[in-house]
Amino acid sequence: MRIIVDTHIFLWGLSTPERIDSRRRHELESPANIVYVSSVSIAEIMIKASIGKLEIDFDPVAAAILTGFEMLDFSGKEALLLRDMPFHHRDPFDRMLIAQSLANRFPLMTDDRRFEEYDCRLI
Repeated sequence: MRIIVDTHIFLWGLSTPERIDSRRRHELESPANIVYVSSVSIAEIMIKASIGKLEIDFDPVAAAILTGFEMLDFSGKEALLLRDMPFHHRDPFDRMLIAQSLANRFPLMTDDRRFEEYDCRLI
């Protein structure tokens, strides 16, 4: 299975994996799955770091690759979905992750309950 992780799942996986329940950790660690960190998450991390909302002293792309995540670029095809996507969720980064999940038909791993209002598969 191919899985996109929400930004907080990626950060928890790097720093506090115990915050991720055992079922999800199993999916993240299973060699049968390809787990993606989106370029959207990298942008979110870097913007939050630049405005002081997040302290980061490492390269998140290098950390993702080193820990076994694959990178997933955000495409124009995925961006097209944003125009007609309902505004159940106002966070632009989360909306882009949802668009990626929908466009690629990859499930999205998140703890954000607002994602349930969209027609994407969640883990």
